[in-house]
Parts: sequence; structure tokens; C-alpha cells
Amino acid sequence: MSEFGKGWKVLVAAFLGVMCGASPIPFNILGLLFAPLQAEFGWDRFQVSAGITVFGIIASLMAPVFGWLADRHGVRKVAIWSLVAFAASFAAMSLTPASLIGFYALWALVGLVGIGSTPVTWSRAISLWFVRNRGLALGIMLIGTSAAAFVVPQLAVWAIANYGWRQMFLIVAMLPLLVALPVALALFREPRADERPAALSTSDGAVAGMTFGEAVKTRQFWTLWGSIFIIAMAYGGAHIHMIPIVMDHGFDAKTAAGMMGIVGLGLLVGRIGVGFLLDRIWGPAVAFPVLCLPALACYLLMGTASDLGMISAAAFLLGFAAGAESDLIAFLAARYFGMAHFGRIYGMLYMPFGLMSAISPLIYGYVRVTAKSYDPILMAASVLFVLGGALLLTMGRYPGDVKLKEALA
Repeated sequence: MSEFGKGWKVLVAAFLGVMCGASPIPFNILGLLFAPLQAEFGWDRFQVSAGITVFGIIASLMAPVFGWLADRHGVRKVAIWSLVAFAASFAAMSLTPASLIGFYALWALVGLVGIGSTPVTWSRAISLWFVRNRGLALGIMLIGTSAAAFVVPQLAVWAIANYGWRQMFLIVAMLPLLVALPVALALFREPRADERPAALSTSDGAVAGMTFGEAVKTRQFWTLWGSIFIIAMAYGGAHIHMIPIVMDHGFDAKTAAGMMGIVGLGLLVGRIGVGFLLDRIWGPAVAFPVLCLPALACYLLMGTASDLGMISAAAFLLGFAAGAESDLIAFLAARYFGMAHFGRIYGMLYMPFGLMSAISPLIYGYVRVTAKSYDPILMAASVLFVLGGALLLTMGRYPGDVKLKEALA
């Protein structure tokens, strides 16, 4: 508990930074744009979904760059400036012209400057403050995305209903500026060398860990990369299209938006529960059964039955699994590769997550437009969840386990 005593202020700042950053907010509002953009511009779900694809691809390619900047210049500067840039670029979406190229260009700008407001930066500071309770601390930090799932869709629905979809971007952009930024300025920083847990330092006081070049030569790095790629392919579109999927079951927009709150509840439970277990059990053994749960969720979401309990259960299971995956990326990166170049390594591991979170909604949208149903892609996603979880079981033991256990004794 001494780790929480020292690092709780940083944890609060990171929690709010994740909640109000570029990781959850765009994904929580896009499903609400399908109807108004189709009404105003005539764009279908596939075309609108491509906006988040552009955002995700650009952001994913920039993730290693922002990770490197965090390693070199410290996460405080990178995270704070990215919050400001994300708020400005997201607000600029209110200027969307009657042109798909203009729409995509604005999403590209959000991805270009906003990725530093995601867990790519916040995770480095948390992993430097916490060792014994790192899984739990990362889980608490990532609850920020659960909070966003509770708050952002409801705020966006209210803003669209009262002021229109353009003003919705301006209203939601206030979250990073008025909530996360002041707290980050006051509380967020990396630990000094004398505050850093002993297990994270070399004999000369430097931060321990592999170089980026050493990490990418390991089998574990590419196994983890591939697992993240597969699972994000299955999950990204399901999250973005959750509202229209629920509406295909006969529910109105308000009820469908409420399902995002249940997804957020699943994220919350998954992150705390999985984070707690990661500190005590080998990570892949925790991950595999958890990542099999959304296969059942995909089955429950197939068809058009209007059973609210069934849809709610599916939303919870999807959120639970997503919470586990986000925990795992940061936790396993720190355990297998150390903290010396964590930012750049994590950025590379975030890349498949961001890429497929961006491309997956496009695939879901294409299937819905062509097949007139989400069922084919939901069936494929159920297989991918199981495959991605099974792949983690091949990673082997953590390197340096004996040394770490001695340091923690």
C-alpha cells in the first residue's frame, strides 16, 4: 500500500487523462453520428465509419513517436500538450464540410496530435510508480475509459438533441480542457530516482529494461503484437457499432446509448478484476479465459431478438474483455521488456491495437451495408477472440522473475 501512498496523485491525474483523452472519446461518439450525417450529407455507415479508421491509422503510426518523446523528454510534457491539442482538434470537427475528404482530414488531424493523450503516455508514469500493484494501478487508470463510456455518450446525446451534432463536438471537447488538464498540471509527473521502486533501477540508478532494438528481436514481442492485432480486429468494430447493433434489435437511440454504459461497467469490472489477478498470477493464464467471454457476447448479439437482458449481458461481456486487453498491453510490456524504453516499446504494441480498432469499424460497417446484418462479422469475431487469447499462452515465463521477486521481498 506504500506504492498507493506515494503514487495516488499521479494515478488520479492519469485516470482523468485517459478518461478525457483521444483513446475513448472518438469511439464513444461515432455511433451517434451515423443518423445526423446521413441526414445532412447522405453518407452511409461505411463512409462515416471510415473517419474513425483514418483517425486510428494516423494515431497508431504516431504512437511509437509519442512513446519515444515520452522516454526522451518525460511524459508530463507530452501528455499535457497532447491534451490541449486533442481538445482543439476535436472541437475543429464542428467545422466538418459537405465533403468526405474534409471529414477524413479533420479526423487525421485528431489522430496526428491526440495520441499523446492516450495510455501510451500515462502508462509509463504509472508503471514507474508501481511494481507490486502495477496491474491494479493500471486497471484503475484505465477505468478512465469506463468512465468515458458512462459519461460521453449521454453527454453527446444531450448535446445533439439540444444543440445539434456540430455543437456536440465543441461541448465534448471541454472535457480534456476543463477536467483533465488542470489536474495533470497540478499532479502528474514521473518519480524522481530516489522515489522510484528499487526493482526498476540498475546498480548505477538508471531505469532498468531492454532497449527498443532488443525488445523487437524477441519472440514474445511479436507474439504479443499478433495477439493484440487479432483481438482488436474483433473488438473495435463491435464497440463502435454497439449503438446501431442494439438499434437493429428494435431499441431506440437512448436505450442503445445506455448500452454503452453497460459496456463501461464491464470495462470497469474487467480492469479492476484482471488488474488484481495480474499482480498474482501469470498474465497469459489470466487473459485466455477472459478473452473467450466475448465469443459468447457476439453470439448473443446475433439476430434481431429484442431481449434487453440478453443484449445487456453481451454488452457487459464485451466490455469486460476489452478491459482485460488494455490492462494486458501495458502490464505485459513492462514485465517482459522493462521500463528503460517503455514508451517506444509500448507505442509499437499500441500500434496494432490502434490500427485494428480503426479498421475494424470499417469492416463492420461494410458487412452491415452489404449483408444488411451484423451477423457474419459477429460470427467471425467470436473465433478471433478465442484465437487471440490462445496465442498469449505461448509467451513463456517473465524474464528476470527471480531478480524481481528478490527486489520485492
